[in-house]
Amino acid sequence: MRDDLPKGFAAGTAQAAFRKPGRPDLGLLVSEKPCVLAALFTQNLFCAAPVQIDRAILKAGKPVRAIVANSGQANACTGEQGLRNCEKIQSLLAVDLGLQPDEILLISTGVIGAQFDMGKWGLALPDAARNLGSQDAEGFTRAMMTTDAFPKFASRSLQLSGGEIRLCVMAKGAGMICPNMATMLCVALTDAGVERKAWQGIFSRAVNKTFNRVTVDGDTSTNDTILGLANGASGVAVQDQGDLAALEAALTEILDKVSYMLVKDGEGAKKVIHISVKGAATDRDAELVARAVGNSQLVKTAIYGGDANWGRIVNAAGYSGASFNPGEVGLVLCGIERFHDGSPVNDDKEEELAALLQQSDVDVKIVLGRGKGEYTLKASDLGHEYVTLNSDYRS
Repeated sequence: MRDDLPKGFAAGTAQAAFRKPGRPDLGLLVSEKPCVLAALFTQNLFCAAPVQIDRAILKAGKPVRAIVANSGQANACTGEQGLRNCEKIQSLLAVDLGLQPDEILLISTGVIGAQFDMGKWGLALPDAARNLGSQDAEGFTRAMMTTDAFPKFASRSLQLSGGEIRLCVMAKGAGMICPNMATMLCVALTDAGVERKAWQGIFSRAVNKTFNRVTVDGDTSTNDTILGLANGASGVAVQDQGDLAALEAALTEILDKVSYMLVKDGEGAKKVIHISVKGAATDRDAELVARAVGNSQLVKTAIYGGDANWGRIVNAAGYSGASFNPGEVGLVLCGIERFHDGSPVNDDKEEELAALLQQSDVDVKIVLGRGKGEYTLKASDLGHEYVTLNSDYRS
Protein backbone atom coordinates (compact mmCIF):
# COMPACT_ATOMS: atom_id res chain seq x y z
CA MET A 1 0.00 0.00 0.00
CA ARG A 2 1.33 3.43 -0.99
CA ASP A 3 1.63 6.22 1.53
CA ASP A 4 0.11 8.72 -0.91
CA LEU A 5 -2.79 10.28 0.99
CA PRO A 6 -2.11 13.68 2.57
CA LYS A 7 -1.55 13.75 6.33
CA GLY A 8 -4.64 13.19 8.45
CA PHE A 9 -6.71 11.36 5.79
CA ALA A 10 -7.60 7.65 5.93
CA ALA A 11 -9.42 5.48 3.40
CA GLY A 12 -11.35 2.23 3.56
CA THR A 13 -13.56 0.20 1.23
CA ALA A 14 -16.25 -2.47 1.38
CA GLN A 15 -18.04 -4.86 -0.96
CA ALA A 16 -21.74 -4.02 -1.01
CA ALA A 17 -22.60 -5.76 -4.33
CA PHE A 18 -24.70 -2.81 -5.49
CA ARG A 19 -24.56 -4.24 -9.03
CA LYS A 20 -21.93 -6.96 -9.24
CA PRO A 21 -20.43 -8.98 -6.38
CA GLY A 22 -16.77 -9.68 -5.77
CA ARG A 23 -15.28 -6.19 -5.93
CA PRO A 24 -15.12 -3.13 -3.68
CA ASP A 25 -17.91 -0.74 -4.70
CA LEU A 26 -18.11 1.45 -1.61
CA GLY A 27 -15.28 3.78 -0.60
CA LEU A 28 -14.84 5.91 2.50
CA LEU A 29 -12.48 8.81 3.16
CA VAL A 30 -12.24 10.37 6.61
CA SER A 31 -10.15 13.25 7.91
CA GLU A 32 -8.94 13.37 11.50
CA LYS A 33 -9.46 17.15 11.40
CA PRO A 34 -12.32 19.32 10.08
CA CYS A 35 -11.80 20.21 6.42
CA VAL A 36 -12.40 23.35 4.43
CA LEU A 37 -14.57 22.36 1.46
CA ALA A 38 -14.44 23.56 -2.14
CA ALA A 39 -16.63 21.97 -4.80
CA LEU A 40 -18.08 22.18 -8.29
CA PHE A 41 -21.06 20.24 -9.60
CA THR A 42 -22.87 19.18 -12.76
CA GLN A 43 -25.00 21.70 -14.64
CA ASN A 44 -27.40 18.94 -15.71
CA LEU A 45 -30.91 19.90 -14.50
CA PHE A 46 -31.48 16.26 -13.52
CA CYS A 47 -28.78 16.48 -10.86
CA ALA A 48 -28.54 13.39 -8.68
CA ALA A 49 -29.60 13.21 -5.04
CA PRO A 50 -26.01 13.19 -3.70
CA VAL A 51 -25.26 16.31 -5.76
CA GLN A 52 -28.21 18.08 -4.13
CA ILE A 53 -27.05 17.04 -0.66
CA ASP A 54 -23.45 18.13 -1.28
CA ARG A 55 -24.52 21.47 -2.75
CA ALA A 56 -26.45 22.24 0.42
CA ILE A 57 -23.41 21.37 2.57
CA LEU A 58 -21.18 23.60 0.44
CA LYS A 59 -23.67 26.48 0.68
CA ALA A 60 -23.82 26.16 4.47
CA GLY A 61 -20.07 26.76 4.60
CA LYS A 62 -19.42 24.42 7.52
CA PRO A 63 -16.36 22.15 7.83
CA VAL A 64 -16.66 18.55 6.63
CA ARG A 65 -14.94 15.36 7.72
CA ALA A 66 -15.83 12.49 5.38
CA ILE A 67 -16.72 11.39 1.85
CA VAL A 68 -18.58 8.18 1.03
CA ALA A 69 -18.48 7.01 -2.60
CA ASN A 70 -20.27 4.18 -4.37
CA SER A 71 -20.35 2.70 -7.84
CA GLY A 72 -23.13 0.72 -9.50
CA GLN A 73 -26.05 3.06 -8.84
CA ALA A 74 -26.16 6.79 -9.50
CA ASN A 75 -29.13 7.66 -7.27
CA ALA A 76 -30.23 10.08 -9.99
CA CYS A 77 -33.84 10.68 -11.06
CA THR A 78 -34.94 8.96 -7.86
CA GLY A 79 -37.16 11.72 -6.41
CA GLU A 80 -37.69 12.34 -2.72
CA GLN A 81 -36.84 8.73 -1.86
CA GLY A 82 -33.38 9.22 -3.31
CA LEU A 83 -32.80 12.23 -1.05
CA ARG A 84 -34.11 10.36 2.00
CA ASN A 85 -31.74 7.49 1.22
CA CYS A 86 -28.80 9.91 1.16
CA GLU A 87 -29.83 11.32 4.52
CA LYS A 88 -30.16 7.80 5.92
CA ILE A 89 -26.63 6.97 4.75
CA GLN A 90 -25.33 10.11 6.43
CA SER A 91 -27.09 9.20 9.68
CA LEU A 92 -25.84 5.60 9.69
CA LEU A 93 -22.27 6.62 8.95
CA ALA A 94 -22.37 9.45 11.48
CA VAL A 95 -23.00 6.88 14.20
CA ASP A 96 -20.14 4.64 13.00
CA LEU A 97 -17.67 7.54 12.80
CA GLY A 98 -18.84 9.74 15.66
CA LEU A 99 -19.61 12.64 13.33
CA GLN A 100 -22.56 14.88 12.50
CA PRO A 101 -24.53 13.86 9.38
CA ASP A 102 -23.86 17.17 7.64
CA GLU A 103 -20.10 16.56 7.93
CA ILE A 104 -20.44 13.69 5.45
CA LEU A 105 -20.42 14.16 1.67
CA LEU A 106 -21.71 11.62 -0.86
CA ILE A 107 -20.72 10.83 -4.45
CA SER A 108 -22.34 8.13 -6.58
CA THR A 109 -21.98 6.71 -10.08
CA GLY A 110 -23.72 4.02 -12.08
CA VAL A 111 -27.17 3.34 -13.51
CA ILE A 112 -29.64 6.24 -13.47
CA GLY A 113 -33.13 5.72 -12.07
CA ALA A 114 -32.60 2.88 -9.58
CA GLN A 115 -33.25 3.31 -5.86
CA PHE A 116 -30.58 2.24 -3.38
CA ASP A 117 -30.95 -1.08 -1.61
CA MET A 118 -30.58 0.32 1.89
CA GLY A 119 -30.14 -3.14 3.35
CA LYS A 120 -26.87 -3.47 1.45
CA TRP A 121 -25.80 -0.03 2.64
CA GLY A 122 -26.57 -0.93 6.24
CA LEU A 123 -24.27 -3.96 6.01
CA ALA A 124 -21.44 -2.35 4.04
CA LEU A 125 -21.03 0.98 5.84
CA PRO A 126 -19.75 -0.54 9.11
CA ASP A 127 -17.29 -2.65 7.09
CA ALA A 128 -15.92 0.44 5.35
CA ALA A 129 -15.59 2.24 8.67
CA ARG A 130 -13.76 -0.73 10.24
CA ASN A 131 -11.43 -0.83 7.23
CA LEU A 132 -10.33 2.80 7.52
CA GLY A 133 -6.58 3.04 7.05
CA SER A 134 -6.41 -0.10 4.93
CA GLN A 135 -6.50 1.63 1.53
CA ASP A 136 -4.37 4.12 -0.37
CA ALA A 137 -5.43 6.43 -3.20
CA GLU A 138 -5.65 3.56 -5.68
CA GLY A 139 -7.82 1.48 -3.36
CA PHE A 140 -10.33 4.27 -2.84
CA THR A 141 -10.38 5.08 -6.55
CA ARG A 142 -11.12 1.47 -7.50
CA ALA A 143 -14.28 1.57 -5.38
CA MET A 144 -15.64 4.32 -7.67
CA MET A 145 -14.85 2.58 -10.97
CA THR A 146 -17.52 1.41 -13.42
CA THR A 147 -16.38 0.99 -17.04
CA ASP A 148 -12.95 2.44 -16.23
CA ALA A 149 -10.06 0.36 -17.57
CA PHE A 150 -7.65 1.62 -14.90
CA PRO A 151 -7.72 3.71 -11.70
CA LYS A 152 -6.95 7.40 -12.11
CA PHE A 153 -5.06 9.07 -9.29
CA ALA A 154 -1.95 11.14 -8.66
CA SER A 155 -0.18 12.71 -5.70
CA ARG A 156 2.65 15.16 -5.13
CA SER A 157 4.29 17.27 -2.46
CA LEU A 158 4.79 21.02 -2.52
CA GLN A 159 7.01 23.37 -0.58
CA LEU A 160 5.22 26.44 0.80
CA SER A 161 6.86 29.21 2.80
CA GLY A 162 6.03 27.43 6.07
CA GLY A 163 7.00 23.90 5.04
CA GLU A 164 5.92 20.92 2.94
CA ILE A 165 2.32 20.02 2.11
CA ARG A 166 0.83 17.18 0.05
CA LEU A 167 -1.84 16.94 -2.63
CA CYS A 168 -3.71 13.89 -3.89
CA VAL A 169 -6.36 13.63 -6.64
CA MET A 170 -8.55 10.57 -7.29
CA ALA A 171 -11.09 10.36 -10.11
CA LYS A 172 -13.30 7.99 -12.06
CA GLY A 173 -14.74 8.34 -15.52
CA ALA A 174 -14.56 6.76 -18.95
CA GLY A 175 -17.87 7.70 -20.58
CA MET A 176 -20.58 10.38 -20.29
CA ILE A 177 -17.74 12.89 -20.13
CA CYS A 178 -18.18 16.46 -21.30
CA PRO A 179 -18.15 18.51 -18.11
CA ASN A 180 -19.65 21.93 -17.60
CA MET A 181 -18.43 23.52 -14.36
CA ALA A 182 -17.75 20.09 -12.95
CA THR A 183 -16.08 16.79 -13.70
CA MET A 184 -17.02 13.14 -13.48
CA LEU A 185 -16.38 12.02 -9.91
CA CYS A 186 -13.23 13.47 -8.42
CA VAL A 187 -11.80 14.05 -4.97
CA ALA A 188 -8.84 16.33 -4.34
CA LEU A 189 -7.20 16.33 -0.91
CA THR A 190 -4.54 18.47 0.71
CA ASP A 191 -3.12 18.71 4.20
CA ALA A 192 -2.43 22.44 3.76
CA GLY A 193 -4.30 25.00 5.80
CA VAL A 194 -6.17 27.42 3.55
CA GLU A 195 -9.04 29.89 3.97
CA ARG A 196 -12.37 28.80 2.48
CA LYS A 197 -12.90 31.63 -0.03
CA ALA A 198 -9.34 31.38 -1.31
CA TRP A 199 -9.58 27.58 -1.59
CA GLN A 200 -12.79 27.77 -3.63
CA GLY A 201 -11.23 30.36 -5.93
CA ILE A 202 -8.12 28.26 -6.50
CA PHE A 203 -10.27 25.20 -7.04
CA SER A 204 -12.62 26.79 -9.56
CA ARG A 205 -9.82 28.22 -11.68
CA ALA A 206 -7.85 24.96 -11.65
CA VAL A 207 -10.90 22.89 -12.67
CA ASN A 208 -11.80 25.31 -15.45
CA LYS A 209 -8.30 24.91 -16.92
CA THR A 210 -8.30 21.11 -16.71
CA PHE A 211 -11.39 18.96 -16.14
CA ASN A 212 -13.65 21.45 -17.88
CA ARG A 213 -11.50 21.09 -21.00
CA VAL A 214 -12.00 17.40 -21.72
CA THR A 215 -14.58 15.50 -23.72
CA VAL A 216 -15.14 11.84 -24.50
CA ASP A 217 -18.68 11.67 -25.86
CA GLY A 218 -20.29 15.09 -25.38
CA ASP A 219 -22.58 13.93 -22.56
CA THR A 220 -22.70 15.71 -19.19
CA SER A 221 -23.60 13.35 -16.35
CA THR A 222 -26.30 13.80 -13.72
CA ASN A 223 -23.67 13.12 -11.04
CA ASP A 224 -20.60 15.13 -12.05
CA THR A 225 -18.89 16.27 -8.85
CA ILE A 226 -15.45 17.43 -7.84
CA LEU A 227 -14.75 17.88 -4.13
CA GLY A 228 -11.71 19.53 -2.61
CA LEU A 229 -10.90 18.99 1.07
CA ALA A 230 -8.15 20.87 2.92
CA ASN A 231 -7.61 19.73 6.51
CA GLY A 232 -4.48 21.64 7.59
CA ALA A 233 -3.06 18.50 9.22
CA SER A 234 0.45 19.25 7.93
CA GLY A 235 0.59 22.25 10.22
CA VAL A 236 1.55 24.36 7.20
CA ALA A 237 -0.85 27.14 6.26
CA VAL A 238 -1.05 29.30 3.16
CA GLN A 239 0.43 32.58 4.37
CA ASP A 240 0.62 34.95 1.42
CA GLN A 241 -0.07 35.44 -2.28
CA GLY A 242 3.08 33.52 -3.16
CA ASP A 243 1.80 30.46 -1.31
CA LEU A 244 -1.62 30.82 -2.94
CA ALA A 245 -0.07 30.99 -6.40
CA ALA A 246 2.13 27.96 -5.71
CA LEU A 247 -0.82 25.93 -4.41
CA GLU A 248 -2.95 26.87 -7.42
CA ALA A 249 -0.18 25.96 -9.86
CA ALA A 250 0.38 22.58 -8.17
CA LEU A 251 -3.35 21.80 -8.03
CA THR A 252 -3.74 22.74 -11.71
CA GLU A 253 -0.81 20.50 -12.63
CA ILE A 254 -2.12 17.46 -10.81
CA LEU A 255 -5.70 17.95 -12.04
CA ASP A 256 -4.40 18.23 -15.59
CA LYS A 257 -2.51 14.97 -15.16
CA VAL A 258 -5.60 13.12 -13.95
CA SER A 259 -7.93 14.72 -16.52
CA TYR A 260 -5.60 13.42 -19.25
CA MET A 261 -6.06 9.92 -17.78
CA LEU A 262 -9.84 10.30 -18.10
CA VAL A 263 -9.63 11.06 -21.81
CA LYS A 264 -7.04 8.33 -22.39
CA ASP A 265 -9.46 5.87 -20.78
CA GLY A 266 -12.48 7.04 -22.79
CA GLU A 267 -14.68 4.02 -23.44
CA GLY A 268 -13.14 2.23 -26.41
CA ALA A 269 -10.66 5.07 -27.00
CA LYS A 270 -7.18 4.51 -28.37
CA LYS A 271 -5.97 8.10 -28.78
CA VAL A 272 -6.05 11.49 -27.07
CA ILE A 273 -6.64 14.44 -29.38
CA HIS A 274 -4.97 17.65 -28.17
CA ILE A 275 -6.89 20.52 -29.76
CA SER A 276 -5.48 24.04 -29.73
CA VAL A 277 -7.36 26.99 -31.22
CA LYS A 278 -5.70 30.40 -31.56
CA GLY A 279 -6.23 33.64 -33.43
CA ALA A 280 -9.93 33.86 -32.57
CA ALA A 281 -11.75 37.14 -32.01
CA THR A 282 -12.60 36.00 -28.45
CA ASP A 283 -11.80 33.10 -26.13
CA ARG A 284 -15.44 32.05 -26.45
CA ASP A 285 -15.12 31.73 -30.24
CA ALA A 286 -12.00 29.63 -29.77
CA GLU A 287 -13.84 27.40 -27.29
CA LEU A 288 -16.78 26.91 -29.66
CA VAL A 289 -14.44 25.68 -32.38
CA ALA A 290 -12.44 23.43 -30.06
CA ARG A 291 -15.58 21.79 -28.66
CA ALA A 292 -17.15 21.34 -32.10
CA VAL A 293 -14.02 19.57 -33.31
CA GLY A 294 -13.59 17.54 -30.11
CA ASN A 295 -17.21 16.34 -30.11
CA SER A 296 -17.49 15.64 -33.84
CA GLN A 297 -18.08 11.93 -34.41
CA LEU A 298 -16.67 12.28 -37.91
CA VAL A 299 -13.44 13.78 -36.58
CA LYS A 300 -13.20 11.21 -33.78
CA THR A 301 -13.70 8.22 -36.08
CA ALA A 302 -11.20 9.55 -38.62
CA ILE A 303 -8.56 9.92 -35.91
CA TYR A 304 -9.39 6.45 -34.59
CA GLY A 305 -8.85 4.97 -38.03
CA GLY A 306 -5.70 6.95 -38.75
CA ASP A 307 -7.40 8.74 -41.66
CA ALA A 308 -5.89 12.21 -42.27
CA ASN A 309 -9.27 13.56 -43.32
CA TRP A 310 -8.56 17.14 -42.29
CA GLY A 311 -11.67 18.42 -44.08
CA ARG A 312 -13.78 17.07 -41.23
CA ILE A 313 -11.91 19.29 -38.79
CA VAL A 314 -12.41 22.41 -40.90
CA ASN A 315 -16.05 21.46 -41.40
CA ALA A 316 -16.63 21.22 -37.63
CA ALA A 317 -15.05 24.64 -37.14
CA GLY A 318 -17.43 26.03 -39.74
CA TYR A 319 -20.62 24.93 -37.96
CA SER A 320 -19.36 25.68 -34.45
CA GLY A 321 -21.13 29.02 -34.19
CA ALA A 322 -17.86 30.92 -33.85
CA SER A 323 -17.34 34.10 -35.84
CA PHE A 324 -14.31 34.10 -38.17
CA ASN A 325 -13.20 34.66 -41.76
CA PRO A 326 -12.79 31.27 -43.51
CA GLY A 327 -10.13 32.82 -45.74
CA GLU A 328 -7.86 33.29 -42.70
CA VAL A 329 -8.16 29.80 -41.23
CA GLY A 330 -5.18 27.47 -40.95
CA LEU A 331 -4.77 23.89 -39.71
CA VAL A 332 -1.70 21.96 -38.59
CA LEU A 333 -2.27 18.24 -37.97
CA CYS A 334 0.45 16.26 -36.18
CA GLY A 335 2.95 19.00 -36.99
CA ILE A 336 2.12 19.12 -40.71
CA GLU A 337 0.30 22.13 -42.15
CA ARG A 338 -2.66 21.01 -44.28
CA PHE A 339 -4.70 24.19 -44.55
CA HIS A 340 -3.43 27.76 -44.90
CA ASP A 341 -5.51 30.92 -45.26
CA GLY A 342 -8.52 28.92 -46.40
CA SER A 343 -6.74 26.67 -48.92
CA PRO A 344 -5.20 23.17 -48.78
CA VAL A 345 -1.41 22.81 -48.71
CA ASN A 346 1.11 19.96 -48.55
CA ASP A 347 -1.04 17.40 -50.35
CA ASP A 348 2.11 15.33 -50.83
CA LYS A 349 2.37 14.74 -47.05
CA GLU A 350 -0.58 12.32 -46.83
CA GLU A 351 1.49 9.17 -46.25
CA GLU A 352 3.69 10.86 -43.66
CA LEU A 353 0.62 12.20 -41.89
CA ALA A 354 -1.11 8.80 -41.91
CA ALA A 355 1.91 7.32 -40.12
CA LEU A 356 1.88 10.09 -37.51
CA LEU A 357 -1.81 9.46 -36.84
CA GLN A 358 -0.97 6.02 -35.49
CA GLN A 359 0.46 7.66 -32.35
CA SER A 360 -1.55 7.61 -29.12
CA ASP A 361 -1.46 11.43 -28.83
CA VAL A 362 -2.60 13.52 -31.79
CA ASP A 363 -2.07 17.29 -32.05
CA VAL A 364 -4.65 19.45 -33.85
CA LYS A 365 -3.73 23.13 -34.11
CA ILE A 366 -6.22 25.56 -35.62
CA VAL A 367 -5.63 29.24 -36.36
CA LEU A 368 -8.80 31.26 -36.98
CA GLY A 369 -7.23 34.59 -37.79
CA ARG A 370 -5.23 37.26 -36.05
CA GLY A 371 -7.24 37.74 -32.87
CA LYS A 372 -6.10 37.09 -29.32
CA GLY A 373 -8.73 34.50 -28.40
CA GLU A 374 -7.50 30.98 -27.66
CA TYR A 375 -8.63 27.70 -26.09
CA THR A 376 -7.34 24.16 -25.57
CA LEU A 377 -9.29 20.93 -25.23
CA LYS A 378 -8.45 17.24 -24.82
CA ALA A 379 -10.76 14.79 -26.59
CA SER A 380 -10.81 11.05 -27.17
CA ASP A 381 -11.25 9.30 -30.49
CA LEU A 382 -14.26 7.04 -31.09
CA GLY A 383 -14.02 3.35 -31.84
CA HIS A 384 -16.08 0.17 -32.03
CA GLU A 385 -15.79 -0.65 -28.33
CA TYR A 386 -17.70 2.48 -27.30
CA VAL A 387 -20.81 1.17 -29.02
CA THR A 388 -20.32 -2.31 -27.56
CA LEU A 389 -19.97 -1.00 -23.99
CA ASN A 390 -22.88 1.44 -24.12
CA SER A 391 -25.33 -0.80 -25.95
CA ASP A 392 -25.05 -3.34 -23.12
CA TYR A 393 -24.23 -1.12 -20.10
CA ARG A 394 -26.87 -2.49 -17.69
CA SER A 395 -26.14 -6.18 -18.25
